[in-house]
Amino acid sequence: MTDSSPNHTNGDPTLRPRRSVLYMPAANERALEKAKTLPADAIIFDLEDAVAPDAKIAARANAVAATSSGEYGNRELTIRCNGLDTEWGRDDLVAASVSGASAVVIPKVGSIETVHSVASILDLAGAPPAMAIWAMIETPTAIFDVRQIVRHHRVSVLVMGTNDLARELRAALVPGRHPLLPHLATALASARESGKVILDGVYNDVKDAEGFRAECVQGAEMGFDGKTLIHPGQVEICNDVWAPTDDEVVHARRVIDAFDEGLREGRGVVTVDGRMIENLHVANARRVLAVADAIGSLNS
Repeated sequence: MTDSSPNHTNGDPTLRPRRSVLYMPAANERALEKAKTLPADAIIFDLEDAVAPDAKIAARANAVAATSSGEYGNRELTIRCNGLDTEWGRDDLVAASVSGASAVVIPKVGSIETVHSVASILDLAGAPPAMAIWAMIETPTAIFDVRQIVRHHRVSVLVMGTNDLARELRAALVPGRHPLLPHLATALASARESGKVILDGVYNDVKDAEGFRAECVQGAEMGFDGKTLIHPGQVEICNDVWAPTDDEVVHARRVIDAFDEGLREGRGVVTVDGRMIENLHVANARRVLAVADAIGSLNS
């Protein structure tokens, strides 16, 4: 079983690096082999959209073999199952439950009832308590029910399905994503309220590196923990955007040191670079260092 809360997160699962989360079609054995060498923080072995109906059963076997192989290093391994409204969904969940994957990724989670059904199947199939559900939020109904969905004890991550969400809303997929921003913010606020992780949706134009970086920066500035990806060429940019820079790490240490020194000297006001430092700035600085340490541990 892959440990979804390694020691370097200090008990906070949101500190596990999930900057780059790459979908890999489980029917493509060459892609599965390539994934072993990619610097993605996490991999989603996909049994759903990327797999043709006549390849579903073989893809399921490939995904289970991959997650149980021990050949993917420190990467977090998950399996995206077909929906329970398909002929493959229940069997996907049963197979994934004892596969060694850290989580099952469930498409089009429209309500808390869907989560209950998935959790029940996992329990009956013998899934360990640590196996999580990554709930995909990609319908208007899911947006309205997202607070309940993310509160379920097995749900550890929300995954934004921006393509399907835009289609169901009849919204345009445009640079800057202004038609989707209110819905992204709603899901993000719900994840933060429950102390859970949330991943931004995919970027479709794999040849547009500049546009992809801009959307990564937007997602990071909004507060997302990382981004789901559809092409290996997107991994490095994603990792770069969601990692603290050297300057940010240095500044974080200065903030903490200055604040600690001020406490020792009994000063009520502490400044760094002319700006007043309060507890919230110290908390942010400690998180920057913790994330940097977590990334270093993952890479090692």
